[in-house]
Amino acid sequence: MLRRIGLRRTLAAALVVLGGWFGAPAANALIPYVYLPTETELKGSSIGIGRTAAQLLQLGQAKDAARLAALAVRLNPNDERFWSILAEAQLRNNDLKDASRSLARAKQLNPEKAGLWFAEAAIALRAERPDDAVPLITRGLQLDPNNASAYFDLGNARIMQGELPLALKSFEQATALKPEFWEALNNQALVLFELGQRQEAVRRWRRVLKLETNAEPMLALAAALHQQGEQTEAIQLASTALAKNPNYVLPLHQAEQLWGVRIREATAELLSEPQLTNSVERAQANATWKKSQ
Repeated sequence: MLRRIGLRRTLAAALVVLGGWFGAPAANALIPYVYLPTETELKGSSIGIGRTAAQLLQLGQAKDAARLAALAVRLNPNDERFWSILAEAQLRNNDLKDASRSLARAKQLNPEKAGLWFAEAAIALRAERPDDAVPLITRGLQLDPNNASAYFDLGNARIMQGELPLALKSFEQATALKPEFWEALNNQALVLFELGQRQEAVRRWRRVLKLETNAEPMLALAAALHQQGEQTEAIQLASTALAKNPNYVLPLHQAEQLWGVRIREATAELLSEPQLTNSVERAQANATWKKSQ
């Protein structure tokens, strides 16, 4: 009985409310109101969201950056800056296909922005598609002919294609624009060594080490010197290089860094020396290399 009374009271209350809604004159009806931001306001919000996404990228928070950048492009799909940020976040998340699509959209919006062409080429190189990367970099260089980093990437693409003389030319163009670009100078030496110009390769590696005491040119130089019979310096350089970066003890890591067959073979000969046994074993134990995706 109490349940029935309670039910009747509930129904009666509901009918009173409904009577108030539907029985009152239209002029006094309660109309729910939801604020809808204007297109201008949405675009303004997208700027703040996009800026936050870029800041998150700088902090290394690529997943959060990708989510915010995706929101920014939904709010303002006609701003190539947001597509570029989204592409960078996707790239850092190893989402190469979506990154390529985002960059393609950005290029549609602003085809005269050289950086977009270079970025798409970088994705192609990471996916080991040098034939796709070369025309992208070439187009970017037509828009920005003084970009040393683009010439460096072009040189790497040419190495991957097996076009060593063209690779050397590109790396030399990079250092012509940026004389202290030690990575490009190092790659010149790698190419020269493969082309049989070993003395010149040694000279350029020595120049590199004056700019940057990096493990890669240090070990490569050691391998070249070892072939020339300069054992003492070669052993010393190799030991220091492996301590700096143990990953270079691994032939697969060397290959990923675009070391050619000849320099890898020379390095293998060097690392087989008994004086380097402890250094090699320690490097093998400490190597953390994983193949890039």
